[in-house]
Amino acid sequence: MDLMKVAEKEFAVKKDFPEFKAGDTITVHYKIKEGNKERVQNFRGVVLQRRGSGQNESFTVRKISSGVGVERIFPLNSPFIEAIDINKKGRVRRARIFYLRNLTGKKARIKEKRF
Repeated sequence: MDLMKVAEKEFAVKKDFPEFKAGDTITVHYKIKEGNKERVQNFRGVVLQRRGSGQNESFTVRKISSGVGVERIFPLNSPFIEAIDINKKGRVRRARIFYLRNLTGKKARIKEKRF
């Protein structure tokens, strides 16, 4: 086995986040430091992709804020992520839904999968 993978496996800190994939609407509770104060900010949006594996896994979340699309990439193993909540499960056919960037209004909707 690769020595780097063995080392990563030993030092990995496992957090219990729910299983989510592209198309799901999630809320990421993210810690933000402002000066000497620390607060938790919620970022709610649609997951565009998950990429990487192990310690390097990350996911991209997109939301519309004041009519402008905002995307943010979160490392899954970040110590600043406090919690992840799944709001809706989406039904999409792809693992990466970048086509959502070009759509607006009703066309940008994702069908909901009942769970």
